[in-house]
Amino acid sequence: MADKIIVKELDSVAVRFSGDSGDGMQLAGNMFSTVSATVGNDICTFPDYPADIRAPQGSLTGVSGFQVHIGSNKVYTPGDKCDVLVAMNAAALKTQYKYAKSTACIIIDTDAFKKADLEKAEFKTEDPIAEMGIKNDVIACPITTMVKDCLADSGMDPKAMLKCRNMFALGLVCWLFNRDLNIIAQMLQTKFAKKPGVADANIKVIQAGYDYGANTHASVAHTYKIESKSKTPGRYMDIMGNKATAYGLIAAAEKAGLKLYLGSYPITPATDVLHELSKHKSLGVTTVQCEDEIAGCASAVGASFAGALAVTSTSGPGICLKSEAMNLAVIMELPLVVLDVQRGGPATGLPTKSEQTDLLQCLFGRNGESPMPVIAATSPTDCFDAAYNACKIALEHMTPVVLMTDAFIANGSGAFKLPNLADFPAINPPYVPEDMKGTWTPYMRNAEGSRYWAVPGREGFQHILGGLEKDNKTGAISTNPENHDLMTRLRQEKIDKIQVPDVEVLGDKDDAELLIVGFGGTYGHLHSAMDEMRAAGKKVALAHFKYINPLPKNTAEVLKKYPKVVVAEQNMGQFAGFLRMKIDGFNPYQFNEVKGQPFVVAELVEAFNKL
Repeated sequence: MADKIIVKELDSVAVRFSGDSGDGMQLAGNMFSTVSATVGNDICTFPDYPADIRAPQGSLTGVSGFQVHIGSNKVYTPGDKCDVLVAMNAAALKTQYKYAKSTACIIIDTDAFKKADLEKAEFKTEDPIAEMGIKNDVIACPITTMVKDCLADSGMDPKAMLKCRNMFALGLVCWLFNRDLNIIAQMLQTKFAKKPGVADANIKVIQAGYDYGANTHASVAHTYKIESKSKTPGRYMDIMGNKATAYGLIAAAEKAGLKLYLGSYPITPATDVLHELSKHKSLGVTTVQCEDEIAGCASAVGASFAGALAVTSTSGPGICLKSEAMNLAVIMELPLVVLDVQRGGPATGLPTKSEQTDLLQCLFGRNGESPMPVIAATSPTDCFDAAYNACKIALEHMTPVVLMTDAFIANGSGAFKLPNLADFPAINPPYVPEDMKGTWTPYMRNAEGSRYWAVPGREGFQHILGGLEKDNKTGAISTNPENHDLMTRLRQEKIDKIQVPDVEVLGDKDDAELLIVGFGGTYGHLHSAMDEMRAAGKKVALAHFKYINPLPKNTAEVLKKYPKVVVAEQNMGQFAGFLRMKIDGFNPYQFNEVKGQPFVVAELVEAFNKL
């Protein structure tokens, strides 16, 4: 036992919770993230869980992890490696130790390191610490035994008691970082409002974990604090990307004065958007869990025709199935937001992991000339803005829009400053003016090339839309070759005319020797790589794209300004190929990984330094 505990102040720290899929590591990680965000720290999280519905207990394939990076200033990634590793069993230690720094503190539950546990984790000796060559500080405590002792008089059965083990570990981590348990107690009381006994038991166990650290000093000489230094005053919450997407859709519907409709079919990792929106009927949200992906998209097309803000959500395999109905929205020129939360592929692939491999499918994966705006959110909190802007483009330009996120930012979270809806730009759909009654036809257009929207029920504006090509002037079915050529060009010109913000160059924008280019959810890792290289004296800049189609007007100017450009993406070069197609003479270097995991900043820096 240490004689005196010194509190050291840190700028940032990464903590990784790991254990069996049933050990509640995601919940413990989320709670630690939330309490950190609540006190003003910036956060970035990475839930890393297996695809198995329930892998065998104690098995190497069944380990679930949750890493959170908290900082006094802005943090952009969950961290390459963690400063604290919680390993609730032997399998977790074996599979997750590679994510720990050599200086990391490791917390283990010794009750889950018995002979049978070690055999399941394929250890060859009874001393896993020595076998793995671990030199780190290890806090080894009998968590399971202490939880049972703590809840001995609770009336809970042994199985229910074991579900509280994660809260003991959370309490110990909260002690290590001087976190206020009252905030977590309030969270548990809210979560288990209908089961106050469960809430009380978890609160008691968290306090026991905290007290264990405080009373024994848990084999460490320091505890830590991370003071917030850069936050803008306001109300903050820890928000996951999927929830931020749902809130952005609701905000856009409110701003446009429309009902929000979601037609969806459950698919990892997009299902949480359906779950979240289904909670908000009081805000005029209608959700329908359809029988398949095709019906989800087709019902959204119908809702759009009827005058709603229509959305359909899915992942890559669902985009394949929705493509025909998406095309229907293109030729009918109806507003529709198609959410693609990308995951590892092809086929079922890596359903719980993250990639950027759907880009070309979203741009071109439909029959015929089928232009569609594509937006890629850059972080969990940016999912709100990206969803709002996708809705604005869809409604104002009468077009389906693809909103791309990915499993990393959809399941990850960040500190989100609650926005004021009054600060967001207006959304003004091109409703057909009343004075056009009697002369209006379905494909008459405004100055931006958008078709006027006549919502069914308006007297004098009855019309029919469908999948067959229509005459530009009359709206009647037409197979005229010149008309089809004209309509094809008008649909493309409408997309080309959409005004999107210029791509911003960060870092050494005036004299960079290397420009890093990326899109979507890799923003934090590429930004961190740039920061690290600049700190080492390199001249580096970053241009990160949120708007893919149409590209920002200054794209060619930016990409041709620097002597060397590297496009980094989690696919085999889809964005680089698209940029080559759009920018004459552009031939960048490439950094490509398809591992289902986020980039590792150290690997990016090593690769970029060679350039």
